[in-house]
Amino acid sequence: MIITAFPVGFFAGLFGIGGGLITVPFLFFIFESLNINPDYLMHLAVGTSFSIIIPTSLVSVLTHKKHQSVDINIIKSYGFFVIVGVSSGTLFAALLKTKALLIFFTIVVYFLGAYLLNFKEKAENLKTNFNLLPRVVFGFISGFISAPMGIGGAVMNVPILRYFGYPINKAIGSAAAIGFIIASFGAIGFLITGSFLKANLPLSIGFINIPAFLIFIPITMFMARVGANTVHRIDKSIIQNLFGIFLYVVGTIFLYRYLTI
Repeated sequence: MIITAFPVGFFAGLFGIGGGLITVPFLFFIFESLNINPDYLMHLAVGTSFSIIIPTSLVSVLTHKKHQSVDINIIKSYGFFVIVGVSSGTLFAALLKTKALLIFFTIVVYFLGAYLLNFKEKAENLKTNFNLLPRVVFGFISGFISAPMGIGGAVMNVPILRYFGYPINKAIGSAAAIGFIIASFGAIGFLITGSFLKANLPLSIGFINIPAFLIFIPITMFMARVGANTVHRIDKSIIQNLFGIFLYVVGTIFLYRYLTI
């Protein structure tokens, strides 16, 4: 857990992600090695991931805000629909079989990675054009998909915001803020559903494992600040390409998990 926490925190700050894409697979295998009830292995990994994302993404957001890379207006309008999506997705996840969703998510991640790697920034500033309908649709989808996966949603929200004209730094900073919203409602949802289902998992409240939370938090919060500061010292096109490559790596990991489940 300690070894995993360092890259989770750094990438959370660098890419505006909550770190769940790294945390969930590692927690899954760690909990499996501890002989946790197999019926709730994924639930516990996802719920714990959300609890870890909350303070980690908060540090990331505050750091990005210092660099004026968080658009408060988009958070207010887009965030509401994300909340609706993550609340629905959390309820759905309580009884979810993940294999079909894994392959769907893999396809989406590959698509978004390809978009970022092939997207060319225009010389002039892009005009932002994020109207109500796409905010409703993409907000709900990103929240709904993020919930069963235990992620902050930046793998979707960064490319979405880029597509609608936001520069990469502001897309990353705003996605981190949206990830904080997703994690908060996701953690509450998994805490409640775990208690409702009477999972009774060791050293856990609902589907949130307390020791894992306490081990990850101090490391990820520190590393998130390092990553968020780093992104503002690197060329924007490099960050965009790195994020695209990162999505391909994540997609490959999820494809492997799909084939081995």
